[in-house]
Amino acid sequence: MKLGEIELHVVSAGRVLFDGGAMFGVIPKTMWEKKMPADARNRITLSMNCLVIRAGGKRILVETGAGDKMSPKLRDIYGLDGPLLIDGLRSLDLRPEDIDIVINTHLHFDHCGGNTRIEGDQVVPAFPNARYIVQEGELDHAMHANERDRASYFQENFAPIGAEGRLSIVEGEHVVTPGLELIRVPGHTAHMQCVKLTGGGKTAFFFADLVPTTAHLPLPWIMGYDLFPMMTLENRKRLIPEAVREGWIALFAHDARVPAAYLRSRDGQWEPEPVQID
Repeated sequence: MKLGEIELHVVSAGRVLFDGGAMFGVIPKTMWEKKMPADARNRITLSMNCLVIRAGGKRILVETGAGDKMSPKLRDIYGLDGPLLIDGLRSLDLRPEDIDIVINTHLHFDHCGGNTRIEGDQVVPAFPNARYIVQEGELDHAMHANERDRASYFQENFAPIGAEGRLSIVEGEHVVTPGLELIRVPGHTAHMQCVKLTGGGKTAFFFADLVPTTAHLPLPWIMGYDLFPMMTLENRKRLIPEAVREGWIALFAHDARVPAAYLRSRDGQWEPEPVQID
């Protein structure tokens, strides 16, 4: 898809299975399973969607999925399965070394696990020529995670990048290149950032884990994983109506069926109208 001079693609870094109850918080299973059926272990199927963007002469990757470093036990728990992100890049004639910038909306393993890879007995940056952009507060929390969310953060996904001086730390709103802006949207974590693309009279907005799938469009359908659910609610009340009103293309981090859609207001509800990106 073209947004003026900006070229946008959505690629999958594979499948992950998360507990349905955790994904929908206080919403009863009798309601959410109608939209996303669970397996025998109460897990629902999610995609790890990443963005590949060409803008300002740069090749930019947003999110890297879970990667391939996790143990067999964890891969089973989370139902991790292909395709790998590298396959999606290859379909666009890109190699890891071609990526100039990697943006992590936050540092949970399913969004940044592919930041690094194993080489021999070391963990090294998977995109050797890229600088990695993350919010300062998110990195600080990830380095000192507490009992509430420690299981979501794996130091091997970001510490080696910092050790090589590849991290670019930002605070709050930040323009990466003309038409590509990072916006801090607290709720899921205190310092999660979303990505806003603007060009050619169009706007695309990557909601990250603010609205992870189209099933999460109703305001109360907030994940149990969110550290600050009331902040999530306020940001959803602000950003979803803006996306509807302004005709943004909504991009979803975890929707396996509808990674991109226009949002329409019908009978008091928001409904996705799928958009073909590639």
